[in-house]
Amino acid sequence: MFRKLSLFLLFTFQLINAQEPKKLSSNEIFEKIEKLNFFGKVLYIAAHPDDENTRLITYFSNHYHANTAYLSLTRGDGGQNLIGPELREKLGAIRTQELLAARRIDGGTQFFTRANDFGYSKQPTETFSIWNKNEVLSDVIQVIENFQPDIIVNRFNHRTPGTTHGHHTASAMLSLEAYDLVKIKPKRLFFNTSWWFYGSQEKFDKADKSKLLSIDANVYYPLKGKSNHEIAALSRSQHKCQGFGTIGTRGEELEYLELIKGNLPPKDNLFEGIDTSWNRIKGGNEIAKILLPIQNNFNFKNPSVHLPQLVKAYQLIQKLDDEHWKKIKSKEITSIIEASSGMFLEAITSEEMATPNSEIQINVEAINRSNSNIKLNSINLLNSKNVPINKSLKNNEDIKETINFKFSEKIPYSNLFWLNEKQQNGLYTVTEKTLRNLPELKTPFPVVFNLEIENQKFTFTKNLTFKTNEPNDGETYIPFSIVPKFTTEITNKVAVFDGKNSKKIEVKVTAYENNANGIVKLKIPADWNVEPKEIPVKIGVKGETKAVSFTVSPPSKEQNIVVQAIVESDTKIYDKQLTAISYAHIPKQIILESSESKFVNLEIQTKGENIGYIMGAGDEVGKNLENLNYKISYLDVAELELDKIKNLDAIIIGIRAFNVLDDLKYKNKVLFEYVNQGGNLIVQYNTTRGLVTNELAPYSLSLSSDRVTNEEATVYFLDNNNTVLNQPNKISNKDFEGWVQERGLYFPNNWDSNFIPILAMQDEGEEKTNGSLLIAKYGKGNYIYTGLSFFRELPEGVSGAYKLLANLIALE
Repeated sequence: MFRKLSLFLLFTFQLINAQEPKKLSSNEIFEKIEKLNFFGKVLYIAAHPDDENTRLITYFSNHYHANTAYLSLTRGDGGQNLIGPELREKLGAIRTQELLAARRIDGGTQFFTRANDFGYSKQPTETFSIWNKNEVLSDVIQVIENFQPDIIVNRFNHRTPGTTHGHHTASAMLSLEAYDLVKIKPKRLFFNTSWWFYGSQEKFDKADKSKLLSIDANVYYPLKGKSNHEIAALSRSQHKCQGFGTIGTRGEELEYLELIKGNLPPKDNLFEGIDTSWNRIKGGNEIAKILLPIQNNFNFKNPSVHLPQLVKAYQLIQKLDDEHWKKIKSKEITSIIEASSGMFLEAITSEEMATPNSEIQINVEAINRSNSNIKLNSINLLNSKNVPINKSLKNNEDIKETINFKFSEKIPYSNLFWLNEKQQNGLYTVTEKTLRNLPELKTPFPVVFNLEIENQKFTFTKNLTFKTNEPNDGETYIPFSIVPKFTTEITNKVAVFDGKNSKKIEVKVTAYENNANGIVKLKIPADWNVEPKEIPVKIGVKGETKAVSFTVSPPSKEQNIVVQAIVESDTKIYDKQLTAISYAHIPKQIILESSESKFVNLEIQTKGENIGYIMGAGDEVGKNLENLNYKISYLDVAELELDKIKNLDAIIIGIRAFNVLDDLKYKNKVLFEYVNQGGNLIVQYNTTRGLVTNELAPYSLSLSSDRVTNEEATVYFLDNNNTVLNQPNKISNKDFEGWVQERGLYFPNNWDSNFIPILAMQDEGEEKTNGSLLIAKYGKGNYIYTGLSFFRELPEGVSGAYKLLANLIALE
């Protein structure tokens, strides 16, 4: 994983510094002019981030110069994470930005619906029962009607439910249903098939392809110096949290399209029968007479010479009757005019974060790097303050202004817009309909530069941004945010009590103003005792964090509760936790959510104290086991030696470790010997794809894609007398109540006779799987393999998962 990251860091500075404003080269300006002169649109539809075929998106966008978009029904919240511990909504935030990073490379745009990726489903019927099919369908219709594609391409087959993820099939089914319901019909709809849908390359090679349209999409782009699939590979490689790094290829590679709706075009022109020229709209012919000569005689050394004609074309575009294309082409030509003039426009804040009613400095900069006649009339800040400038921008003369700006007391906090309202089951709540399909709010803090270029008025909108100088990266852009005066975080996201003893609960309080005073409290049911009831806090410096501690005593009865940490200050209550998600390949993301923790009060016994944990792809199992007073030591696989680990009571291997840790190719032998000499080794799930070694266990063990996705599926005990179900905690069916998202995944389906299967479970209509929990004696110790989703259950405070894992650790 780290090797891949280092290679990625060499790609381009722009991708490292994901917020850096795009500065177009002459080649890129020319390509924008080609797109300006093309009137065709393609919408690619699938279910998740990383489902899209970036080869076709790149091809449509760069070969045809079509407006090409990807509609991902979900933000990928239900997946796993190979680069960090973020799951659910936080993972959705990462995967949203990875899609945007991919589109910046392949030239596409990005849409979503409100559907929440609740995890794997085996049938589209299950998917629709959770999503609210009609609501998601309405979002798909909204995308199609607003975008108005000529061509729709489905990634998945609507006719084969049960052969792939239920979300996959559902995406294709919704696409077809929406096609029949929209007012303006796309000209044709395809299914983008491949060998994968036939089961193997061999079967696909033998299949009848007479009804398939084949395309050699791997063309070469001289202006880019790359083949189509080299660009597509860079795009797909942005899906880093899913481990989809891909190597680019050259030479002929066919893509296959099956026509589902409309008429089949010849393979050399997928837009056959669709007018993709300026003749498509009334009045377009006169605009073409201006723009086509610019394309045919483009001045790569000095694009600004085209500004007078570009401005003339812009003026004609404003007179078009077709509002749909008028809006699109106005935006495109405005971007070209800005780039051709060499204009640099920027608005930088003095602070990365500010609070409502606070004041900051905004540094604006404008420079014209051409000989064109350009004047900066004024600047409008956040739709509230207009600053007159009235200066001519001479060639390469930098104009800078520092403006004091005070935010309104009512300005909303920065957050991911789809998380601002309470979620429905399977569906995000976004009341504002115009936002539902957007990946993000592109300019939450708009700064509008009002200019005249060649005596024509233009507005260019930039987003307020914080810029700093990082020693390793130099100029670094970070999104600006509005945050509360105080945020809090309960250190233990889950706290486990035994019904008798009290616990210290730490709350971290961060202030985002200087000299901030407040009172910290825990909102907790009355039958729990908290001392002290409140703690005064005073923080002198903005950004400083202080920790306070409460002593919490539980009642005698078992229960799970949600506790909230708040700060009272100036008659206001601050109840948010701020999470910053920061990775090199995406812009920094700020999430504000209720500052909560789950308190679990249950009778639980533990045995053993010192636990070694080998982190795999990233999870919080080790952190949550600290709730049971285990001492967790995180082990470096490369440095594993028997003498260093032989005294540990148990070693737990994190999720997907055998997929991401190369050293396990040979360090597995050290772990097996640890078991042989009396150790207790617990291996959590791995995927079948990309194992660093097939030797996962001291005995033969084969993984499969078997999983039980119904978190309420009945669990059968195959060996009621087995120690692991009885000591030190008695495990019953009650302990499998309240599980979230799934029972488990990637269960083994073949194992040596030394393994004892402990549990059986099944999804509706399927045979029982017995591989979710396997235990084998090896020498003096125990080897345990489990696909149970402890990595999801422990952070959610599922009491039965804690008890079962405690029994696995205690096994003798």
